[in-house]
Amino acid sequence: MVCEADDDSTTSGSGTKPAGSGSGTSTKEPVCTVKKMDPQPPADSMFWEGKSSKDGAVYVRTCQNGPDGAPVNSTFVANGAAGAPVVDPAVVAQQAVAKMKLVGPDVASPRAAGKYIVGVPMWMWVNKSPTTYGPNITSATAGGVTVIATAEVTKIAWKMGDGSTVTCNGAGTPYTSFYGKQESPTCGHTYTRTSASQSGSKYAVTATATWTVDWQVNGGGAAGQFTEIRQSQAEVAIGELQVVG
Repeated sequence: MVCEADDDSTTSGSGTKPAGSGSGTSTKEPVCTVKKMDPQPPADSMFWEGKSSKDGAVYVRTCQNGPDGAPVNSTFVANGAAGAPVVDPAVVAQQAVAKMKLVGPDVASPRAAGKYIVGVPMWMWVNKSPTTYGPNITSATAGGVTVIATAEVTKIAWKMGDGSTVTCNGAGTPYTSFYGKQESPTCGHTYTRTSASQSGSKYAVTATATWTVDWQVNGGGAAGQFTEIRQSQAEVAIGELQVVG
């Protein structure tokens, strides 16, 4: 039996549209949740199955395994919560993150149509949105446990295609003509040779974002942190400065 989120809410804004889900059938185990019946049934109720409150409590198990995924309820008696599956809040946090639809960085620079020169500093930066950079805040609930997760990119590693890797602890600084030929104060790279020998005469650039996820059980208690990795691809053409005259 698999315990998954039975309720969730999202406070993030709009972002990249998620890819459509594939078709086909699945043989995975049914998704089930377990909750203690509240209030408990009277002593003569058939739900006790010949037992009493001295033996424990009545729980309701709901599984999405009916026709077309319809919920199917069943009951059982357990001593306290011993008969119910233990809900791991870290797993619920991962379910919350799955609903965030996090994707790779939205690369603003280098631009695919940009013109860059050997020896001239190139500035790199990304656009921020809830799904491409964060912060993204989402809650999920499973088995009565609600977890609030907050995800945000904490670093981006840029593989530049020339054998260099540049790690930036942030989104980078947008370039303006005011800076001239200065190096970026936060995230940049200077190519030492053209991209003429590369496929398509462009360097293949990979931007790998590390998302740090902090989660907390609603109302206090357990908390934790884990990371998620997302990637994006870009291309950059590097030429030589042409001197005329």
